[in-house]
Amino acid sequence: MLVPFETTRLTAKAGSLEITLEHGKMAKQASGAVWLQVGGTVVHVTAVNQALEVDRGFFPLTVNYQEMSYASGRIPGSYFRREIGRPSERETLVSRLIDRPIRPMFKKGFRDEVQIIATVLSADSYNNPDVLAITAASTALHISHMPFEGPIAGARVGYIDGKFVLFPTYKQCNGESSLNLIFAATRSAIVMVEGGANFVSEDLVADALEWGHKQLTPIFDLQDELREKVGKPKIEVSAPKADEAIAAYVEEIATPGLKAACAITEKLDRRDAKEAAKTKALEAVAEKFPEVENAVKQASGVLYDLDKHIVRDRVRLEGIRLDGRNTTTVRPLSIMTGVLPMTHGSALFRRGETAALCVATLGSSRDEQRIETLIGEDTKRFMLHYNFPPYCVGEVRILRGPSRRDIGHGALAERSISPVLPNPDDFPFTLRVVSEVMDSNGSSSMATVCGSSLALMDAGVPIKEPVAGIAMGLMKEGDEFIVLTDILGDEDALGDMDFKVAGSASGITGIQMDIKITTGIPYDVLRRALAQSKDARLHILEHMNMCLAAPRPQLSELAPQMEVVFINPEKIRSVIGPGGKNIKAITAETQADIDIEDSGKVAIFAPNAESLQKAKAMVQYYDQTPEPGRNYLGTVKKILEVGALVEILPGAEGMLHVSQMDVERVERVEDLLQLGQEVWVKVIELEPGGRIRLSRKAWLMEQAGQEVNLDDFRRPPSRGDGPGRGDRDRGRDRDRGGRSGDRGRR
Repeated sequence: MLVPFETTRLTAKAGSLEITLEHGKMAKQASGAVWLQVGGTVVHVTAVNQALEVDRGFFPLTVNYQEMSYASGRIPGSYFRREIGRPSERETLVSRLIDRPIRPMFKKGFRDEVQIIATVLSADSYNNPDVLAITAASTALHISHMPFEGPIAGARVGYIDGKFVLFPTYKQCNGESSLNLIFAATRSAIVMVEGGANFVSEDLVADALEWGHKQLTPIFDLQDELREKVGKPKIEVSAPKADEAIAAYVEEIATPGLKAACAITEKLDRRDAKEAAKTKALEAVAEKFPEVENAVKQASGVLYDLDKHIVRDRVRLEGIRLDGRNTTTVRPLSIMTGVLPMTHGSALFRRGETAALCVATLGSSRDEQRIETLIGEDTKRFMLHYNFPPYCVGEVRILRGPSRRDIGHGALAERSISPVLPNPDDFPFTLRVVSEVMDSNGSSSMATVCGSSLALMDAGVPIKEPVAGIAMGLMKEGDEFIVLTDILGDEDALGDMDFKVAGSASGITGIQMDIKITTGIPYDVLRRALAQSKDARLHILEHMNMCLAAPRPQLSELAPQMEVVFINPEKIRSVIGPGGKNIKAITAETQADIDIEDSGKVAIFAPNAESLQKAKAMVQYYDQTPEPGRNYLGTVKKILEVGALVEILPGAEGMLHVSQMDVERVERVEDLLQLGQEVWVKVIELEPGGRIRLSRKAWLMEQAGQEVNLDDFRRPPSRGDGPGRGDRDRGRDRDRGGRSGDRGRR
């Protein structure tokens, strides 16, 4: 018997999209599973929890987003023809987009291992599944028994022709919109922001978030309705509380030491002092409460809260932060360009105890990164890679590939720099910047933005204007919101917001925000944070300009030299040669990369100026057009009864008639010329049909110092006895000279 699927399917409209949520068709053994569909795009998300025997001391949440090639009717391009190995950069970034807003929404005290898997099962060419996966993940958790304090919803806002657009299409994001802003929100507040922009104002970003948030009500209602129909009862959890006696004892013995440690301005010294104070307190607790189970673990939680309160109270009551600054001051800046002798461009940017060494490298268009996506293959001409080695925070750690955090920070910096890059038609180089974080104590990603901008200018890349970035923080105490400029690592860990804003003097180009409190922040506080970030950004740009105000006027001598030449499109085949023979010979001899377009545009990338000029000459050699009166060293390609065919240029052969081979009479062509022989000739005529007439005789006369008049060598006009008369006269004795009477002169 065929049993129909038992599913619950709900639909609502948000913006111009019709969003469908469905449960019950698949993954019925997961704690929560949802099928979300918009148009032809389908994202399936599952959420599963599993109790752990041992409390790891943190919430073990894993999020995996995966795009299946079959979703858009494609076969993977890998050797194995399947989706295997580590996630792509795109999948990693979307996994982070899902993780960041949902992680703070679990109730404190919940320590089960949780895994969320979001799979794109179907993909059209209009609807991007990334923000849809955020909503689907929230829904899967919302209907499960896990203590998730949602729902949340994900969305994207664009800005086209002076109007905000909710869920813009791929095409709108890639060419029409000046804003590409992804955000996640609860009913009451924004909790996550990620995006890029083309020099938009702080007010526009705030307006976009406020407008977009208002459009999400139908999505929240849809999730709540689905929970009412299929949701499971939530399990009860409570945040662990320390024994009152232990808490009081820890506060008494640890407060003086922690307060003294928090007054130390240097990071490592402060860290060591804190660790010493905490270790002393834990040893005292173990000695005083030997009979209490987990006394030391309870005391550790108290110490964390105590440290947090001391730091925050000092800011709130005294306006003094860990390093002695007030809430709006940017740490001291140190900037140096041209740090490395053999790289194309480099810069060392230091802000307080955070430093990034950024290195720029230029390559040809062949160095572009090729990427497989759901909507087809794509290329990237600008890559920014961020490395966070363990020594930058004084730690020992096994070196592996880039972490999700590394990839996310690199993508944020890349997005922030991209709007100022020169147009590829004007500057067709591939660009790569690598940021090596040398020291870290707060926002190394924004130091990367500043250093990368300087490294590109040091290499001579004509960027439109410098870009800088700053990280803002927030501490909420009661109804008071304190915005912090240029946050430290401890302020990030103990605060309520990490808000990174990058841009030029003209406006914002990149933004990222994570809120750690489920209540979010009011929009007036958001606007205040944006305005404060602008002041800090302009301050940093002013100091960057003191060091290097504009791109260097010339490319680095170590960078590839580039020139664009245009050739006749009909000559492209000659430049390439049979089986690529000619182009391979040019690149082998000059070490240059040569990119040829069908239009005849040839971009030559060479390691130095000498190589560039040589490669240019070799390319243009194949683009020459025979010129009447010019001499050429040609090669005999074919022997005929009446003369020889001589190749004077690649693909250009002319007729050397026996009468034009010498100043003396030549009886047999073979008496003078052999196949493959090189011979000097002069072009004496280009006939309307494209035929080329050559003369060795004229060249010999010129070498002897005689005056050569081309009119004397041109074919005589027809005498009116029918078309083609001149052709029929070929080979006759009267055509052995340039004009009648030549034989007498000989």
